[in-house]
Amino acid sequence: MKRIVLIFGILSGAVSSAMMFLTLPLMHSGAVNFENGYVVGYASIVLSFLLVVFGIRSYRENAGGTITFGRAFSVGILITLISCVFYVASWEVIYYKVMPDFADKYAAHAISDMRAKGATEAAIAAKKVEMEKMKTMLANPLINMAMTFIEPFPVGLIVTLISAAVLRRKTPKLAAGVAQAV
Repeated sequence: MKRIVLIFGILSGAVSSAMMFLTLPLMHSGAVNFENGYVVGYASIVLSFLLVVFGIRSYRENAGGTITFGRAFSVGILITLISCVFYVASWEVIYYKVMPDFADKYAAHAISDMRAKGATEAAIAAKKVEMEKMKTMLANPLINMAMTFIEPFPVGLIVTLISAAVLRRKTPKLAAGVAQAV
């Protein structure tokens, strides 16, 4: 199990990291803004978590064609955790080294978006206070890592649960067919 988890976890993490770094030039050029950045980001996360499906399937095939839901979930969640660690490490490099002004730009965008939508000055002032708190929290690397971890993890958990349910098999496919024929 360890070998499959490591291989597919590292591959999944490499995909999520690569997609994150590949979208950086698009953010700097303006092709990806904060609104469609969420779509691009979560699409990349889902793409990277497809390797959870392949990892569970590979484990099942190497285990003689059988796997329980619990074992499939274990394999999938471990792949997810490795991928999330890659995601967090990539974001930390980007946040602190490549885009140290990200929080300022995001806060400015959120406030200008509220103004464009006609928000009241009181609501804008409250948003400014909220953005300052967010910037203070993100300045702490541990909080930044925790907040970054909770972006991809729920997606990976859902993919793991669905994959474990779909891919579980208690009897080998061939043996099940023979048993039904008798």
